[in-house]
Amino acid sequence: MVMEWSKLLSGKRLGVENYHERKHERTNFQRDYDRLIFSSPFRRLQNKTQVFPLPGSIFVHNRLTHSLEVSCVGRSLGKNVSARLSQKYADDPNVDFSEIDSIVSAACLAHDMGNPPFGHSGERAISAYFIDGKGRMFEERVRDEGRRWEDFLYFEGNANAIRLLTHKFKGRREGGFALTYSTLASVVKYPFPSLYAETKRKFGFFQTEEDTYLRIVNELGIVKKEPDRAIYARYPLVYLVEAADDICYQIMDIEDAHKLRLLTKEEVVGLFLDFFDGKRLDDIKRTMALVDDTNEQVAYLRSCIIGLLVDECTQEFIDKEELFLAGAYDKPLIEGVGEVARTAYQKCSKVAYDKIYKSRDVVDIELAGYHIFGYLLETIIDAMMNPKHSYSELLLNRVPDQYDVYAPTTYGKIQCALDYISGMTDIYALDLYRKITGMSLPAV
Repeated sequence: MVMEWSKLLSGKRLGVENYHERKHERTNFQRDYDRLIFSSPFRRLQNKTQVFPLPGSIFVHNRLTHSLEVSCVGRSLGKNVSARLSQKYADDPNVDFSEIDSIVSAACLAHDMGNPPFGHSGERAISAYFIDGKGRMFEERVRDEGRRWEDFLYFEGNANAIRLLTHKFKGRREGGFALTYSTLASVVKYPFPSLYAETKRKFGFFQTEEDTYLRIVNELGIVKKEPDRAIYARYPLVYLVEAADDICYQIMDIEDAHKLRLLTKEEVVGLFLDFFDGKRLDDIKRTMALVDDTNEQVAYLRSCIIGLLVDECTQEFIDKEELFLAGAYDKPLIEGVGEVARTAYQKCSKVAYDKIYKSRDVVDIELAGYHIFGYLLETIIDAMMNPKHSYSELLLNRVPDQYDVYAPTTYGKIQCALDYISGMTDIYALDLYRKITGMSLPAV
């Protein structure tokens, strides 16, 4: 069984399937993009750490700028793939590939919206609270309710994004953002529940959103990979979203590290020139020689690399299209690029891991994130478990009405706490921590 483009590209909206919408000049996929970019959760990304926390006067990427850049690269990938598939299926009147770029660019905007503050350390801090922190005490109660403890044990920003985009929070409408099925499917990088997350520590949806994901599967004709387990094939356009993310974070992190003087000009230029060989390398060196400004040279190299990787990822996608439709492609798209670019990318990854992700600023924010998250989780969950205590009433009054702080189950209370905390910006989480610990008090 293989997936079919005629079903995969669906403009139907989650939660409003039975409503008649007025005609718009923009397509449903273009409206997905607009809904996301004007949303509060997307705006909050401007105060969420990408890699480097609050770097002061030197501008580096936050989650918002990263997501916008990923969306631009995703649009280019989608446009390329759309053009190539349109040529290949020119005689098939049942498929319109013209909106693939809109789908991919919208999904790219949303791909990090479920990530908690303090970068990936926020995810690790949440998991740590339930693995070896005070959160362990709730495991038996959650399992007795028939709920998945693994949802918390392996907390995953990608699954949280699907919850944020689709869940009907209190006072909100059915279907969450009411995005198209195709855009939502393009966000799910790990199409299986947390039951199978032990090895990868990744999963695509919480138990509360599993029925929603199955609706997406059935609507788009996504194939099941294993007959006895709820493990599904990736939606093909997920690979383009993932590639756009891989291209941007790896290359832009190197550029940011140069601005922060974690890497020298010579190191960065050497890493970036390794992506090219032959005449193309000679042409790039000649163009670089036309300017003296180091930042301009690095920016030029970065743009050349992004263009190269977009072209090579496009070619890989078109060449392996049958594997994508069969659910048989088993690696990130970026690993399918040519040998020269792949080797250079792997070298960048190693340097980033050794010299960037282990730098003092990054480690310091991870340490702070662990402490802040642990305290906020413990305090807020305790308040939800004991809502009639005087202190609990005061604290729960701070939680926005959209969150169900009086959920009837232990699973629901913990999930509510995670909804609230993961939606915070770095600054808000730090400010709340200071206030409820008495470290920062209002002026009297």
